[in-house]
Amino acid sequence: MEQQKLKPIIEALLCAADGPLTVNHLYDLFTGDLDQPVKDDIRKVLHELVDEYQAKGMEIKQVASGFRLQVNPEYSIWITRLFQQKPPRYSRALLETLALIAYRQPVTRGEIEAIRGVSVSSNMIKTLQEREWVKTLGHKDVPGRPSLYGTTSEFLDYFNLKNLNELPTLSELKDLDQFHPELALNDDVLQVTEDQPGDNESEHTAS
Repeated sequence: MEQQKLKPIIEALLCAADGPLTVNHLYDLFTGDLDQPVKDDIRKVLHELVDEYQAKGMEIKQVASGFRLQVNPEYSIWITRLFQQKPPRYSRALLETLALIAYRQPVTRGEIEAIRGVSVSSNMIKTLQEREWVKTLGHKDVPGRPSLYGTTSEFLDYFNLKNLNELPTLSELKDLDQFHPELALNDDVLQVTEDQPGDNESEHTAS
């Protein structure tokens, strides 16, 4: 299929989709067409669309689950005025716990408590799991075999990230409101996290 014809089709698919689309998913949508495009052509068109949308009110963003058409964050303040319902608000403790899991995964509940200096309730972990931001990655090989927690692809999608490497560095956390206000850490947690970096800090893509 000629690229000139392929581009508006992919653009329309991204607009109509209710979630991110992968190259493989897009390729499958052309199954049976006589001029079915190859995956490299689809990938090329996607990256061209990403560039073309950079100066628009909408943008095409690659996140963990694929490519999606979304509102450019620069204009989100006006979009929120369209809706009466406010987004859910989460406690500071829950968001600090989420941030620690993101930066130090895989991490146990006890390790999170040691960093924060306060207990972490099972309901807090349950809330993060129900939100599909956190999942159990396995169990630590120590007495009691506590669960090891890490983030999910849904976490990356929600925070507009392709992988964990796109998380702000720890030195940037004080300005995290510019990245996403929900993830800002207080100075105490920031200092402890800097002093005790995780082995897998920001190196893995959630799946």
